[in-house]
Amino acid sequence: MSNEIRNLEPKALWNQFADLNAVPRPSKKEERVIEFMKDFGNRLGLETFEDEIRNVIIRKPATPGMENRKMIVMQGHLDMVHQKNNDTVFDFDTQGIDMYVDGDWVRAKGTTLGADNGLGVATIMAILESTNIPHPAIEALFTIDEETGMTGALNLKGGILKGEILLNLDTEEDDEIDIGCAGGVDVTAVRSYQEEETPEGSAGYTITVKGLSGGHSGMDIHKGLGNANKIMNRLLFDGFENFGLQISELSGGSLRNAIPRESVAKVIIASMYDEAYVFDMQETINDIKAEFKTTEPNLVIEITKSDLPKKVMDLGVQEGVIRALYAAHNGVYRMSADMPDLVETSNNIARVVIKDGELSVGCLTRSSVESSKFDLANALRSAFELTGCEVTFSGSYPGWTPNVKSEILDVLVQIYEKQNGEKPRVVACHAGLECGILGTNYPDMDMISFGPTIHGAHSPDERASISSAQKYWKFVLEILQNIPQKN
Repeated sequence: MSNEIRNLEPKALWNQFADLNAVPRPSKKEERVIEFMKDFGNRLGLETFEDEIRNVIIRKPATPGMENRKMIVMQGHLDMVHQKNNDTVFDFDTQGIDMYVDGDWVRAKGTTLGADNGLGVATIMAILESTNIPHPAIEALFTIDEETGMTGALNLKGGILKGEILLNLDTEEDDEIDIGCAGGVDVTAVRSYQEEETPEGSAGYTITVKGLSGGHSGMDIHKGLGNANKIMNRLLFDGFENFGLQISELSGGSLRNAIPRESVAKVIIASMYDEAYVFDMQETINDIKAEFKTTEPNLVIEITKSDLPKKVMDLGVQEGVIRALYAAHNGVYRMSADMPDLVETSNNIARVVIKDGELSVGCLTRSSVESSKFDLANALRSAFELTGCEVTFSGSYPGWTPNVKSEILDVLVQIYEKQNGEKPRVVACHAGLECGILGTNYPDMDMISFGPTIHGAHSPDERASISSAQKYWKFVLEILQNIPQKN
């Protein structure tokens, strides 16, 4: 893997990415990558320190002739989403990412690649280490825990950064320049329930939903992809309504910012309904697969006989939960009235667990409009509270309001058009970029976000375009040479 990736152009970028990807860096477990980044800055002899929350800041003076330009902040996040295929044996806590080249793409073997936001971080590292790239004074800001709470950005205090312009390198289409993003809030519903002894004359079944694409719960939410939790709930609802199905255990989805790809349920039905249940469910499965034949051609739904569980969920609670999950909104809730084709508000029913008398449902609600974000969050809260759940909101973070009169935006648009012969798409995105949060303590900082093309982020299908990385690197180098002069 190492030489294959390291020989790609631009080598400065891919070598730093290979070094970074050798370091385990799960969200909330960034100790090793923090030390790696501090060692990197200290080895270069640059001012390097971490703040109270453990973001890492590295400062590099301007190259000769660039001292009169505004100081910039180049920013990326150190953590990565950890997702793997069920049949992939991999320990994210101890292993580096196993990468390979597939045509124009760099991929990982059965896991997420970490190009989100590893390519952005590697870009900054390459600039810091360079001796022949002209640039103004730089503050490199490497934040932690972007993927599971934005805690690095949320806890960065005002006054630490000196830069006037922020370049966030965390978007995923190379023809886009982002000037706004959605905020988000975690919606969590929990409750306890009584378990009952499995009735005599029952048969045990395992229902498995797998093979879905998954993806980023913000950037991919409009694509009509299947949500394993919603699909599973349809199967449970049908089985309960027609055959008195009872749930023993259920585990669906994983991370809040990933569209759930898999769900597994252990259930029972009365033995007398065996043949009728299997026949009826196959019709339901065929209907679901027909609905998703275009967006989810690899969808697999299996219903297999299994050992009889000893206990099942209380029927009254189960009915309420199934109906609440059916009622709970998933996907696009509202499109923006101000920016064409922009998802304004959405929800991802990300994680559902039923086991040992405890129920938990985790959602991530996003919106570029704060009031709309909480409108949808309250709709979800109402659905789950009606079935006796305790619902909490946590981890709320603001969106980033677009500034169409940005000075750095003008610079990037002109450079992109000169290099590519066409205008870039100036957009706001439906993901949680850190710009909105950082702007709360640095309201006067001019911010912009861009990056190379990355597909399938937050899923094992994550891949980074090699040709796009070359285009993006050329773009970065010219941006650095054209940072506006100090006032």
